Amino acid sequence: MEAKIGRFFESVGDFFSGGDQIPWCDSDIVVGCEREVAEAEKGSKDELKHECHMRLSWALVHSRRPQDVQRGIAMLEASLVGTNSPLQTREKMYLLAVGYYRSGDYSKSRQLVDRCLEVAPNWMQALNLKRTIEDHIKKDGVIGIGIAATTIGVVFGGIVAAMARR
Repeated sequence: MEAKIGRFFESVGDFFSGGDQIPWCDSDIVVGCEREVAEAEKGSKDELKHECHMRLSWALVHSRRPQDVQRGIAMLEASLVGTNSPLQTREKMYLLAVGYYRSGDYSKSRQLVDRCLEVAPNWMQALNLKRTIEDHIKKDGVIGIGIAATTIGVVFGGIVAAMARR
């Protein structure tokens, strides 16, 4: 019984906190990836540079700092233009979807994850992200309905109270 109550309160907490399964990245990892990119830029092969940039992009869009997320989005959008490989395009679109999700642009995030799923319909990461996005959109709708209902109730209560005074 106690375990059920604990799970109930955890699910309520997740509902209001927006708990999701997308990992976060600490700033020290971002700094390490930035150093890695700087070293790779000093004459490394293009493949190594690309790998370092992808790791940095991953770290940025998974960061808790909004400015890092925006940097990651900008890096990925810039690099997406010159991508020829369908696998690299899919990975970059997925990371862009994570970035847009983290920045609160759920419709753009959903569009990008849908494009990933067109390329790889059974890709579990993308399917999980899509479910997370849709859950967040539903939660926002429920909260919006609750706010609207409360506002209507307060207005109606005020009208009834004003009429009762007469």
